[in-house]
Amino acid sequence: MFLSPAEIAQVRERFGTPCYVYDETLLEASARRALAFPNAFGLTLRYAMKANPNPAILRLFRDLGLHVDASSEWEVTRALRAGFPPETIQLTSQAPAKGLADLVTRGVHINACSLHQLESFGRTVPGGSLSVRINPGLGSGATNRTNTGGPAASFGIWHEYLGRVRETASKHGLRIRRLHTHIGSGSDPAVWKRVARMSLDIAAELPEVETLNLGGGFKVARVESEHTTDLDDIGAHVRQEFLDFRARTGRMLRLEIEPGTYLVANAGVVVATCIDIADTGAEGYVFAKLDAGMPEVTRPAMYGAQHPIAVVADGRPRADVVFVGPCCESGDVLTPAPGDPEGLAPRSVPRPAIGDAVVIGGAGAYCAAMATINYNSYPQAPEIMRRRDGTLDLVRRRQTLDEMLGSLVGESAS
Repeated sequence: MFLSPAEIAQVRERFGTPCYVYDETLLEASARRALAFPNAFGLTLRYAMKANPNPAILRLFRDLGLHVDASSEWEVTRALRAGFPPETIQLTSQAPAKGLADLVTRGVHINACSLHQLESFGRTVPGGSLSVRINPGLGSGATNRTNTGGPAASFGIWHEYLGRVRETASKHGLRIRRLHTHIGSGSDPAVWKRVARMSLDIAAELPEVETLNLGGGFKVARVESEHTTDLDDIGAHVRQEFLDFRARTGRMLRLEIEPGTYLVANAGVVVATCIDIADTGAEGYVFAKLDAGMPEVTRPAMYGAQHPIAVVADGRPRADVVFVGPCCESGDVLTPAPGDPEGLAPRSVPRPAIGDAVVIGGAGAYCAAMATINYNSYPQAPEIMRRRDGTLDLVRRRQTLDEMLGSLVGESAS
């Protein structure tokens, strides 16, 4: 937890709760660690901006020399507005790009993620250069929902269809300059290493490929029971694979990686307030109800993800507590069983009291960006950047009711 009790009190007084807080120093440190990923013939570090597209974070990473992987045309626009040059942006989208011709004209890199997308690119930009995303047949994830490789994943072109990829490229005179694979967000380094070799074998079948993008999937430990991926270990193996590939083929490929979670997860927290306490008797549970929940941190409800939770209280006896959010929704649980959103896993903490500050950690990635904003009509929480000198800057203010209602037909702001 990077905030002191005094800073937590300042956040609550100045900005209210719930409130996201990010730490600039930690963000920079994680980016520099990733920039040092071992490589043989050059490295491009792309930020998977879906993890957290706050403009303050984007600008920080831009100034550090990172590129961007965007998951929609809307994210491309956000990256452009944050000052990223078009040529540093790659679009990797499940949905075909409606503004494809304009994006290519501007210099944005396109990553075809299906045979349909590849054919559409060929018809729109005959003779053009692009990337293709291949599903190598293997993936890794903490849960099935975070595994983006293998037969149960819809992401990318199935590896057995590589012949159809080559046929389509030949038909339209396309040059496949970049190969992209991504296995998911698991922490199994053995799987990551195997997929690197499998991806290089695919690259050998695409003679114009100059860059291999191995995606992200670097697990970050948010709680003590989890393990953070060792980038040096994986990177050393990948570097050797690239050297061996050169020895076999004479080709020197540039490496790209595109972490999201790794760069931002533990550089963010949600500062909340305990608003109520309930229990279900001697054989039941003690529930601490917070003013933060699904509208700010949806991951626990989606797939039993774990986040550290700290009660800011000294000298209290400890208790086993289930933390829940404010929504009228049985799934608004912040402490589910690991990997099981339908189970409960009480945390041993100083017994909370109404009015206590409570801090939810590991909230820098896939929280503000993926929350169920406006469920039960709760306004979107503000985001704060803790600068290197310790000052707290508002980088997105709290949503107002008028802003929430402004786009609804028939609603009046009066």
